[in-house]
Amino acid sequence: MTTLALGPSWLDPDYLIATFGLIGVLVIVFAESGLLIGFFLPGDSLLFTTGLLVTTGKLDELPLWAVCALIVFAAVVGDQVGYLFGRKVGPSLFKRPDSRLFKQENVEKAHEFFEKYGPKSLVLARFVPIVRTFTPIIAGVSRMNYRSFITFNIIGGALWGAGVTLLGAGLGKVEFVNKNIEAMLVLIVLLSVIPIAIEFLRARSKNKKAAAAAGPADDDVPPTQRGRHAKR
Repeated sequence: MTTLALGPSWLDPDYLIATFGLIGVLVIVFAESGLLIGFFLPGDSLLFTTGLLVTTGKLDELPLWAVCALIVFAAVVGDQVGYLFGRKVGPSLFKRPDSRLFKQENVEKAHEFFEKYGPKSLVLARFVPIVRTFTPIIAGVSRMNYRSFITFNIIGGALWGAGVTLLGAGLGKVEFVNKNIEAMLVLIVLLSVIPIAIEFLRARSKNKKAAAAAGPADDDVPPTQRGRHAKR
């Protein structure tokens, strides 16, 4: 099967599965769920493709239920590692300088997401690329109650890991989908990018509103009018 790649070939789900098999899928799910370097990996499209290939017989290492169970396990363990990393690193994570693989804005977005939704962010973040990598780390930094963390971690890991995989498996049985696999894989990649685009537009709108509310800076006010502003 040949898919239409939207990025580097080594990030194409079909290529990854064909090259590394189920073990590669589990390693990627683990890395994207809790390691800082995993935020760029194609989690959603990878799980969808895995389910699709299992149900069409192109990935028959294990039955579908076993594949789902292993994926959920990898996702839960990945978040666990992220949480422990966050607890150990603590506030220093927010002082870490930007690099090619680390951007401070990703940490800040995950922190805002966690603050907004609380413990249930561990479930919601699973379906938001990039944010899902940093949220368990932020939970650790915030020293979230461990019992609450593990509960929502398991729920989120199951809904995302098994849910997206089963979605791919279910749609793989549809004749139209089976005949248009390339288009479906491109579609799932595009859908996984939508939350990022929405978040970007919201942040842009928020910054514009903040700038408008702040008014013109003193340097932008003509010299002849600065005295009037000062008197007011």
